[in-house]
Amino acid sequence: SLCLSVCLSLSFCLSLCLSVCLSLSLSGAALSHLVLDPGAGRLYAGGVDHLYQLTADLEVMSHVRTGPHLDSPDCLPPIVPQECPSATPTHNHNKLLLMEPAQGAGPGSLIVCGSLYQGICDKRSLSNISQLIYQTSNPVDTQYVAANDPRVSTVAVVITTENKQEGGGAGGVLRLMLVGRGYTSKGPGDIPPITTRRLSPVVPPRRAFSQEEELGKLVVGSYSEYNNHFVKAVAHGNHVYFLFSRRDMWHKKEYRTYASRLCTADRSFYSYVEVPLLCGNGYNLAQGAWLGNHSGEPALFVVMATGQASTPVATGRSALCVYGMAELDAMLRRAQEVCYTEGGRGSSGQEEAYIEYAVSSKCLKLPQVNTQHYPCGGEHTPNPIASAVPLPATTTFTSTTQLTAVTTATEAGHTIAFLGDREGRLHKVNTQCIPNTLAVSADLLLDDSQQHVYVLTNSRLSKVPVSSCERQTDCQSCLAVRDPYCGWCVLEGRCSRKHQCQRHVQPNHWLWSFEPTNLCVTVQSLQPANQSKDEQTQVLMCFRCLACVSSVWGCNWCPLDQLCTHNHSCPNQHIILNQRVRLSVCLSVCLSVCFSVFVCLPVCVCVLVSLCLLSHPVSCLSACLTLSPVCQQESPGPTSCPLVFALQSSALVPLGLSTTVVLQGRNLDVYTVRAATVYNDHFNYVQISLADICFLCYTVQLYDCSAGQSDCSQCRAVPEEYGCVWCSGSCVYNQSCTSVPADTCPPPQITQVLPVSGPLEGGVLVTITGSNLGMKYQDVMGGVTVAGVQCLPRAEGYQISTRVVCELQSSGKEREGPVLVAVGTTPPGRSTQMFTYQDPQLLDLVPDKGPVSGGTRLTIRGRQLLTGQKSDLTAFLGPQPCYFVEEVTDTQLVCQTGPSNQTGGVTLRLLFGKAERTVPNVTFRYLDDPVITDATPAESFYAGGRVVMVTGRNLGVVQQPIISVWVEPVVVQRVKRRRRLALLTAKQQLVSERCSVLSSSQMSCPTPAVTPEVKVKGVWFQLDNVRGKSFTYYPNPEFFPLNREAPDAPYRFKPGGVIAVEGQHLTRAISRQEVTARLGDRECEVKTLDNTHLYCEPPEIQPLSVDDSSELPCLKVFMGNLKVDLGLVQYDSDSLSVVPLAAQISLGAGAAVIILSVLVVILMYRRKSKQALRDYKKVLLQLETLEINVGDQCRKEFTDLMTEMMDLSSDVGGPGLPLLDYRTYAERVFFPGQQVAPLSRQLDLPESRRQTVEQGLQQLNNLLNNKLFLTRFIHTLEAQQGFSQRDRGYVASLLTMALHDKLEYFTEVMKSLLQDLVQQYVAKNPKLMLRRTETVVEKMLTNWMSICLYSFLKEVAGEPLYMLYRAIKYQVDKGPVDSVTGKAKRTLNDSHLLREDIDYCAMTLTVLVKNGVEVQPCPVKVLDTDTITQVKDKILDQVYRGAPFSQRPAADSLDLEWRSGQAGHLTLSDDDVTAVVQGRWKRVNTLQHYKVPDGATVALIPRSQKTPMLEGEEEEGLRLWHLVKSSEDPEIPKHRKSSMRERERAKAIPEIYLTRLLSMKGTLQKFVDDVFVAILSTKRPPPIAVRFFFDFLDDMAEKHGIDDPETVHIWKTNSLPLRFWVNILKNPQFVLDVQVSDSIDAVLSVIAQTFIDSCTTSEHKVGRDSPVNKLLYAREIPRYKQLVESFASEMNSLVALHELYKYINKYYDQIIMSLEEDSSGQKMQLAYRLQQVAALVENKVTDL
Repeated sequence: SLCLSVCLSLSFCLSLCLSVCLSLSLSGAALSHLVLDPGAGRLYAGGVDHLYQLTADLEVMSHVRTGPHLDSPDCLPPIVPQECPSATPTHNHNKLLLMEPAQGAGPGSLIVCGSLYQGICDKRSLSNISQLIYQTSNPVDTQYVAANDPRVSTVAVVITTENKQEGGGAGGVLRLMLVGRGYTSKGPGDIPPITTRRLSPVVPPRRAFSQEEELGKLVVGSYSEYNNHFVKAVAHGNHVYFLFSRRDMWHKKEYRTYASRLCTADRSFYSYVEVPLLCGNGYNLAQGAWLGNHSGEPALFVVMATGQASTPVATGRSALCVYGMAELDAMLRRAQEVCYTEGGRGSSGQEEAYIEYAVSSKCLKLPQVNTQHYPCGGEHTPNPIASAVPLPATTTFTSTTQLTAVTTATEAGHTIAFLGDREGRLHKVNTQCIPNTLAVSADLLLDDSQQHVYVLTNSRLSKVPVSSCERQTDCQSCLAVRDPYCGWCVLEGRCSRKHQCQRHVQPNHWLWSFEPTNLCVTVQSLQPANQSKDEQTQVLMCFRCLACVSSVWGCNWCPLDQLCTHNHSCPNQHIILNQRVRLSVCLSVCLSVCFSVFVCLPVCVCVLVSLCLLSHPVSCLSACLTLSPVCQQESPGPTSCPLVFALQSSALVPLGLSTTVVLQGRNLDVYTVRAATVYNDHFNYVQISLADICFLCYTVQLYDCSAGQSDCSQCRAVPEEYGCVWCSGSCVYNQSCTSVPADTCPPPQITQVLPVSGPLEGGVLVTITGSNLGMKYQDVMGGVTVAGVQCLPRAEGYQISTRVVCELQSSGKEREGPVLVAVGTTPPGRSTQMFTYQDPQLLDLVPDKGPVSGGTRLTIRGRQLLTGQKSDLTAFLGPQPCYFVEEVTDTQLVCQTGPSNQTGGVTLRLLFGKAERTVPNVTFRYLDDPVITDATPAESFYAGGRVVMVTGRNLGVVQQPIISVWVEPVVVQRVKRRRRLALLTAKQQLVSERCSVLSSSQMSCPTPAVTPEVKVKGVWFQLDNVRGKSFTYYPNPEFFPLNREAPDAPYRFKPGGVIAVEGQHLTRAISRQEVTARLGDRECEVKTLDNTHLYCEPPEIQPLSVDDSSELPCLKVFMGNLKVDLGLVQYDSDSLSVVPLAAQISLGAGAAVIILSVLVVILMYRRKSKQALRDYKKVLLQLETLEINVGDQCRKEFTDLMTEMMDLSSDVGGPGLPLLDYRTYAERVFFPGQQVAPLSRQLDLPESRRQTVEQGLQQLNNLLNNKLFLTRFIHTLEAQQGFSQRDRGYVASLLTMALHDKLEYFTEVMKSLLQDLVQQYVAKNPKLMLRRTETVVEKMLTNWMSICLYSFLKEVAGEPLYMLYRAIKYQVDKGPVDSVTGKAKRTLNDSHLLREDIDYCAMTLTVLVKNGVEVQPCPVKVLDTDTITQVKDKILDQVYRGAPFSQRPAADSLDLEWRSGQAGHLTLSDDDVTAVVQGRWKRVNTLQHYKVPDGATVALIPRSQKTPMLEGEEEEGLRLWHLVKSSEDPEIPKHRKSSMRERERAKAIPEIYLTRLLSMKGTLQKFVDDVFVAILSTKRPPPIAVRFFFDFLDDMAEKHGIDDPETVHIWKTNSLPLRFWVNILKNPQFVLDVQVSDSIDAVLSVIAQTFIDSCTTSEHKVGRDSPVNKLLYAREIPRYKQLVESFASEMNSLVALHELYKYINKYYDQIIMSLEEDSSGQKMQLAYRLQQVAALVENKVTDL
């Protein structure tokens, strides 16, 4: 039974405890964790800013301060004050303290995690916690372990599992730590409640404590809602268990306690299952737990408290509950089985299991075999599982004071629980008091001997004995204390624990205190009752025998059978009759006790001897002396009791001789003694017993003189009482010696001396081994000399006769000599080895600097470094040890520096024992650790060799910087799971290359070559354990031979051109500047490199070959380590033929006709076939050349633009980003082009009809919530011929509005309609699906994407989109823009390009801006060719910079006033009487027209009256123009018009215009890239809606058997990039509150078209006939294609319903008919319900 305490109120409790408890006050309140090292008995305690190591008796061995340090929970380490203004000195609360056991040859460690630096951990030495084994100064986000909030709990458990993926590391064993941590509101928010952390092996680039992808974690939807509070983590069997309390989100949202379980080998958390725990009546919050034994079975002991209302705050009402592990496992297995095979419901239909933590999984109905084959789950099984059925337990102990800790022990087969409470009391059967009044920590531990319990409170550690049995001096008080540890030992007369009583195994010899039926032994009679104190006599006390024979019932006693009987005979004949028949005598056996007082009991006599021999295995032997009955007559009385007083003979019995053991006693003739003599050379003890009943125990010792005594000194050292002598070369018992024993021993013999050298100062220990080196330590005192110098023997190292350890003394000079050992008067022993006193010297130290993190290998050169033993040799850099890493030679040693806590110079000290040496005039400098800030480029081909430039700080500190690529071989297996390729990984490894340090801030690293058969996991720079930015390896590029038709034939090249090399993926991981090409012995200058072509310009004259096998040069391309041979090149020669002139004429005359004919045919064919290819190459080359030419201009423009954008960037991201609110955004997306969207309108109804109509519309809303009605309604509308494409889009948007608050239902309807759409297109051409918005569902999809991606727009894509818009606007406005035609000089759109050269000047106007009552000047940049309206727009842009467009005044509501002097005020306008009119053309006024000078002062004033619009001039027959007149000029002659059109249709690319486009493109390139990357980047998780919809498309393709990946790619690009993002790119005003002018719209159209081209799967080729807009981004589109490939609120719903009803009314009969034809619709009376709606909304007469 479980023994628990009743808390007693003892007035003497405190003073009593102070007398028996050890207690120690520690700094660092509140102390939170306590750990016991069971092997060494050491204790470790952790608190706030302090860490302690203590002995078992609470003596402090080591103390470490862990805080406070500069930190903030809002910042990530390392903390830089400039980057983290919220950082303040912060206390470090100990969150985790646990032992990592030793593994193999390596030592164990103490894992310590604090609340600082986002909860990082370090490892410390178990023998000295001040010694750090592992610590990171620059942690990454995967190393944040513990909670950064002192109030939030963290628990962990260390497990060891098989290293399946990384086999070979640490013998194939993986040491992991499973961590449970609560939710914290600050810091990284993506750390799950339970994670797996790596402890070992840690092979770079892996890190200790890191949470890696392949290690499991518990994924939670919204952790803050569950609010887990972890209490305990334990490993049991093949599982790990977590105990925690959390909010029950599934049921009543109350807090409950749960126990969860994971398989130890489960890295993916497939096996996670949890079950709620019920404890009594309302105890719901676990406070502490312990895994112990209950009734011999494992059980979980949990102390629970009652929560305060529905909060996680515990009250004082608490209890202890016990849960058997077998029952807990059964409940967890049941939850798994129900969720795997029964859909979560039991046989009664009630829900028994469900999926928790808002994970998109659900319970399934898999075959029963799954639970047997997958006890730890699998990829196909649902998880995480939670049981809906709790595991109940009754309370075992209750308390009104909050219990905080529990531990258990087993004593005498009973389980005892120790409970700590919040008031500092320890409960057992009675209350043990701890000298403290604060709460007991949950870490309540028993020591190894189970004798004491360690109790940790707020600031004190106490060691309390588990019991105080010895304080009870009599039997009555011992039994009354009711302590489960105590009992009364009857024969020994003391209160003791059961195992301390020698005869506890015999009945009634130990009476348990906790058993209420036990009674004390009472003495029946005492003879004599009085005794003189000066007289010695025997006192006889009789118990059972006397009680038997003295009874009034006439009982008799059988002494040999221990039986009280009415019979007059005994089974073994001897009987003591009842005294009432005068023959009754009590047979007493008397035991000798203190002061000759004898206690007589009816028990047996026995001499117990355990047989064991020194240096031999323990074993036992019994030699029993049996006493048999000889007396058949009745015993005369108590004086005839048989009694053994003592062992009369010696207890020492030598082996090999017949020895008699003599017992002294009386009345032993009751028995017949059979003596047994023992002959056994292997035993040291003999056991002797009397009859079958044991009486008394005596011990004799068997020994063998020769065992272990190999020489004379050892033999003579044996104590005299054993009688061992040295006789004839062996040690024997004196009676066995046949000759005269030796009186003296031979002289000492020395067989080995270690070491054979030492320093002049001495101080090292010399070990001398041999024989006859004395019989005791005093024999060799003063008798040892080494090379003539006294050597002081050490008592602790001395072994009799065989070893002397002495401490070397100073010699003062170098000398050499033997070792002498003198013992007594015998001649001294002399060693054959010579010992040398040496003076080692240190000469040099290389290198002389290194990082503070250590790891620098120091080479120390010197002389006589092999002085003493290697164990005597230690090196220190200041206080820090330097660890030897290579074998020490006489002239050189190598050690590796450890970490230092500060920078600066330190002296190297080398200690030879106590002799110290330093390197003269040399110090080692600790420098700041190297830090990597950047590593570019971030891609490489498999062949490697690409130079990565690494920048950072202090890079010159490291000796051998290395770039390492972490790879793992891949075995590819195709698994049909959404048609993805599953990769099964094997052993991982590192491939490295050495880096070259260029300076302290820069180094270059060639990327290592890797084979295509491996998977690259990451790149790591081995210098400060800082991993560089994400790095990608790509397959090597593929080059095609120059002569593809005949690879062995040389490629014919005409001098003056370029060589075009074709291939694939040429630019994926290299730039043009890194590629070199050589033709023979000369360079072929690389001009252009794109994804599929390389163009290089060879020398004019054919180079020489470098290969002896051919005279022709070979073209070779070099990309890092990759070298590609592309074939031979032969130049076409233009020199004259060597054939004689006559022969040329004759040959020419004969073959002229044939050659000419053939040439004509060939030329025509080749011209047609190769013209396109030549054009394509020339176009790309021309584009490349043009971009290079305009590069300088682009850079200057880009610099100006970035300067302008810098001010803007500071506003963007905060309130400066003019994002539209969701309502306006939805209006513009759902109803583009409409002035007043239905969202903003109200129902236009008379008040008398409003209530009825609204009631009808509400019923219509209910109908729309019927999926069948809605789908039939949509299909019926689409079947009508009059239902236009515009109507379809409008209805889809109205439906979106109506169902906006039921988005899940809307999604289901959309999926259903899309499934119908897929069915239609699969029968036709599936690639055409979703290409255009031709159906209602396609517009619904657009709206659905718009709703789901609003937050993504707001958080991710909005900022780069706004920056692109501002960059375009700034660039366009820098050049002249024609206000009439919209054409601009700076644009990307050639149709909107202002081709004429316009003379213009930039000027700055000083604009007077009124700010309250103060008027401030504001400079604004404009052009002198700007119209007055354009000037006003630019002024408004500058004045209202950062404000949304809708919040600024309109330009036409203001006048521009030019102010010159005091009175000169002139109002400027686009049109006035001064406007210039030439014929039918009227020019719009500009600043140039008014001759406004640079620096003029202007002001915007409210317009007093409406100025007539300029368009009115058109009616008067005048045509307006600004910068250029329209080309449709009627005054231009027809023949000139024709020639102009021909010029516009010319094939040649107009270079001067294209240069302008390229300049604009180069300037905007960064902003275009930023937008595309934001939209298509795979580095961040895609929005959930996108993943959901793409998975849906995958499922549709799989369902319909579409295996063509291009089709699915087209569906995905049509549904998201082309349907949503192109719309946003073209119309940023849908998202941003901005104005998009025609000139900006033209630029955005080109960018949107580029995005469309990037989404197509067909190859993008351009030629001279291609539009210029496509030419502009011809080189970028392949890069954007790769991005695409890798990516693969309140509304007025009544208005929407009313608008929808208009379509119902229009097609009313058809809809009614469709609903009546459907059988399901008939059952649901859908037609009838629609008729009701019609009757209410418009008083429609129906059949109702």
